[in-house]
Amino acid sequence: MSDRYARQVVLPEVGMEGQARLARAVVLVIGAGGLGCAVLQYLVAAGVGQLIVLDHDRVVESNLHRQPLYRMQDIGVHKVEAARATLLELNPQVRVDAHAQRLTAATAQSWVSRAELVVDCADSFAVTYILSDACRQLQRPLVSASVLGFSGYAGVFCAAAPSYRAVFPDLPRQVGSCATSGVLGSAVGVLGTLQSHLSLAVILGTTPAPHGRLISVDLRELRFSSFSFLSAPEPTTCLPFVSVSELNSSDLVMDLRTDQEIAEVPLPAASRVAATDVDGLAGTDPSRRVVLCCRSGVRAWRAAHRLASLGHERVAMLALDA
Repeated sequence: MSDRYARQVVLPEVGMEGQARLARAVVLVIGAGGLGCAVLQYLVAAGVGQLIVLDHDRVVESNLHRQPLYRMQDIGVHKVEAARATLLELNPQVRVDAHAQRLTAATAQSWVSRAELVVDCADSFAVTYILSDACRQLQRPLVSASVLGFSGYAGVFCAAAPSYRAVFPDLPRQVGSCATSGVLGSAVGVLGTLQSHLSLAVILGTTPAPHGRLISVDLRELRFSSFSFLSAPEPTTCLPFVSVSELNSSDLVMDLRTDQEIAEVPLPAASRVAATDVDGLAGTDPSRRVVLCCRSGVRAWRAAHRLASLGHERVAMLALDA
């Protein structure tokens, strides 16, 4: 072995056996944005043998303040392709499989089954729940993180720990995005680096195990805190996210987006309904599945849970941007 990994091999938690374990590892990383850039760099630098990376976005200039894998010349290029080129320059000994596509509810299990560890860097409410559902079913650990402004959190879910749904059975009162609420680049780097550390701990099997632990970071107040959620119960009912390919002719598909958001409903079988009017759907044929759609999944989530609380048992959600 070269000197590349000498400084980590001397650690008793790594050693030659741990380094060999890293070299054999196959990790699926969803998202090559701010979180993904930090995760990918540190996993590649540590010698993780194979990374499978999914992201459908292309590099734009506003990415550059928090996504240091990319340069001005990468603007317009698919993120996964630009990331792969940079990562192989950093460590040509690893394998980086780049896929410029979205993760959907229909494809999640296929992708998750290819890896021993899944890292959620998508910064998408819908994708996180889709991944958690797939990881729980296939017994794969999921390292997920979220960051906004100066704060965020990271944790290890599923497999030997409760799922993301067990810890976050409902949405927070306010759901923002980096585009609308802002984010400090260094805060993204801290959370992404924390994700990479948790990922390495899972692969190496360090003690204490990181499974079932959530770490919160407040970089405005300079505070870190953590807690164990190993005793969190799984929810008794889980309204699923579905993909467009999973819709069928008997579904009642309702798009919650307004005329200002989108002039025409893109799904031929869909109708438009205001989120405030979903109560009226409770009286529809109970044998028909109601699928509620919006861009991010947030409105669909709230409307679906409202409809389920009114007694409609067959409800699903569709995030048309996930």
